[in-house]
Amino acid sequence: MPIAIVGQFRIPPENLAAARPLMIAVMEASRAEAGCIEYNYAEDLLEPGLIRVSEVWESREHLAAHFKSAHMQRWIEERAGLGLSGRQVTGFTAERGEPL
Repeated sequence: MPIAIVGQFRIPPENLAAARPLMIAVMEASRAEAGCIEYNYAEDLLEPGLIRVSEVWESREHLAAHFKSAHMQRWIEERAGLGLSGRQVTGFTAERGEPL
């Protein structure tokens, strides 16, 4: 059953320039993983430093493998040095999606 992930985290606005290439790298690597349907980080236009997260994975197993990947381990280390805070991420099972 597909898993949809929705969340957010904060990076101090003065660290965004350094964070962007690191976030792009993790997005590209994640999108190339087996089972990844969507993987996105987006800067909130009204709150500098607030990054919105949205992901869709084919299964819980694919998501578990994602968290063990080398690029995710690297991102966990990198983001600590950027002052990442306020990480809130929630997963939802989705039987099927439909356009709204």
